[in-house]
Amino acid sequence: MRTRVAILLCSFILLWTLPLQAGAAYSDHPYHFGFKKSKNGKLPSIDEEGFKQIVERHGAVFLGDTSQKVLYLTFDNGYENGFTPKILDTLKAKGVPAIFFVTGHFAREQPELLKRMVTEGHLIGNHSWSHPDMTTISNEKIRAELDKVKDAVAQATGQHEMKFMRPPRGIFSDRMLGVTKELGYTNVFWSIAYKDWDVNRQKGKKYAYDNLVSQLHPGAVILLHSISRDNTEALGSFIDEAHRQGYVFKSLEELPGQQPSLPLG
Repeated sequence: MRTRVAILLCSFILLWTLPLQAGAAYSDHPYHFGFKKSKNGKLPSIDEEGFKQIVERHGAVFLGDTSQKVLYLTFDNGYENGFTPKILDTLKAKGVPAIFFVTGHFAREQPELLKRMVTEGHLIGNHSWSHPDMTTISNEKIRAELDKVKDAVAQATGQHEMKFMRPPRGIFSDRMLGVTKELGYTNVFWSIAYKDWDVNRQKGKKYAYDNLVSQLHPGAVILLHSISRDNTEALGSFIDEAHRQGYVFKSLEELPGQQPSLPLG
């Protein structure tokens, strides 16, 4: 009897850890996501960065549907700097969906904003609990970092499904992408961005607007940091200009190959 129990216990442990062990077969060389920016509406490229095959192998996203003039708006919310309510106001007024990638700090400190995001039809994605370099931590720690965010968001909002994540600081490895894919996540990078995250070097609404408009292209995944005053002030005008140019904003759930989430509750 004891032998049978021991065998069953070992089998359970093996099945529980198998997805994480599978990630061990991948390389742990770290990469910092980068891309050749779009100019004049041409598509950006990650070919010259040397990691295109790794990104594609694990189904990570940096572009959406490039056959149409669609845009996917994403925000990184590491902490609240007083601007997220205004960002949500603008998105609501313009009828534009977005996804907010949150850390443990934001999830713990801003449950009311999380509720508002979900209530107003936005997605919440995973940006890890403590914002570590995920290429330097174990498979089990990766799981723990993501589970803590997912659980905190579920407790605050009732959103029990979380299928999109963004690696902190855009640092990733073959192993990290493999492990998180096996945990059910699609890693989301970006194809439009600029240096907006330095709160001590904000350069004004026009600077943000010009940077974003100059990079517009079909299928763009736009990275903005919610701590930026410039982004907050430029967002409405940017959305209006994108609409004027014939672009529409879609949810990441409308990416090719994605299935919509089940209703909440």
